[in-house]
Amino acid sequence: MNTHRHSKPEQTMSTQAVSTQAAQPTNALAGAGKSVLISGASVAGPALAYWLSRYGFRTTVVERAPALREGGYAVDFRGDAHLSVLERMGILGDIEAARTNMGAMSYVNDAGRKIASMPADLFAGDVEILRGDLARILHDATRDRTEYVFGDSIADLAEDENGVEVSFEHGAPRRFDLVIGADGLHSRVRALAFGPEQSFVRPSGLSCAIFTTANHLGLDHTGLAYLNPGKVVTMYSARGNTEAKVVFYFVTKEEPGADAASHHGRRDPEQQKKLVAQTYAGVGWETPRLLSAMWDATDFYFDSISQVRMDSWTRGRVALLGDAAWCPSPLSGMGTGLAVVGAYVLAGELAAAAGDHRTAFTRYRNVMRDYVLGCQKVGEGVGRWMVPDNRFMAWFVNQNYRLLPYVPWKGQIARSARKTANAIDLASYGSTDLSGVTGRPR
Repeated sequence: MNTHRHSKPEQTMSTQAVSTQAAQPTNALAGAGKSVLISGASVAGPALAYWLSRYGFRTTVVERAPALREGGYAVDFRGDAHLSVLERMGILGDIEAARTNMGAMSYVNDAGRKIASMPADLFAGDVEILRGDLARILHDATRDRTEYVFGDSIADLAEDENGVEVSFEHGAPRRFDLVIGADGLHSRVRALAFGPEQSFVRPSGLSCAIFTTANHLGLDHTGLAYLNPGKVVTMYSARGNTEAKVVFYFVTKEEPGADAASHHGRRDPEQQKKLVAQTYAGVGWETPRLLSAMWDATDFYFDSISQVRMDSWTRGRVALLGDAAWCPSPLSGMGTGLAVVGAYVLAGELAAAAGDHRTAFTRYRNVMRDYVLGCQKVGEGVGRWMVPDNRFMAWFVNQNYRLLPYVPWKGQIARSARKTANAIDLASYGSTDLSGVTGRPR
């Protein structure tokens, strides 16, 4: 059995494990020892575990991967709603210390000459961090109060009026009061409790591939993008310019109700790499060298660019959180902040309802619904501009990027995104008062 566990200690977590700025809710025993299984150890899951454990719930996080997932693309937070939740968790300082500090992103031609630049606040938010670094910070902030089970996943759920019997792929069955699916776009919990993926996941017609490689261009806290009809190649420096991240975005033609990830082996990286290599064969700039580096990448990631649309994120004793519930699309720039805010709200409502999941789940939906819809709207139609699918649109987009630094409304896109990120009124749930500031918990 490929399972690694961090067992919870008998005594309360030491003050050394969490920043002294971390909120200490006044209703710390609201959970009254209720047990919660959370599927997914990326961002949403550990963020939820952070709050639930402080409200007196017993939390277990199960993750299919054998260890924390390294690599991944850069993610960002923007606006007071995102930042204040991180501040109350006591991890904002750690995130700022690990931030990418990215500058402008430039578009280049075949010869590598810069033809247009995009300001950092357009794509990097208020603070940007590599997804793997964020996952490590969240794990460090929760591992002393939460049991982590790596190398396993949920196989089946059997709910009755008193709890949920959970079967695992490797471990022995266990019983929990609640089960939360924070296991991403292809959520196993969602499939078991709500129905097949095709009913909820809406592919955009785009796919992406991401991996780490050498910073052979010597990029200094910046990135370069090369645009072809139906294809984009992006390379940006990471970890203090010691390495680089490569992202391929490209148009995929799939049958209705399907996506490229399922057609090309969601857990078969070699098949996925073959698809990327075939798609980008003959593409210029640094593409041949980056394709060659892709075959040796140990953190290669591939998936469709999709949204998740659901009428409800809860059913019985099961709830969904983050991309499993409402993925707004990686191109929206909203997914990570939305996951952290959602975790704060779900845990807070469970605490406010003293563990009554029926009341808490209803409030969770009511608080988050409009906010989620607004963030999802940001992700609609972005792909047409990010990855234009014909020569005219590619030319048109490049011209717009060239003119962007000179138009009077150049900051409107970033301001609009920040307004959307702040469009929620968050309760304090009995913790540190941050009222009086727009977008912050009241």
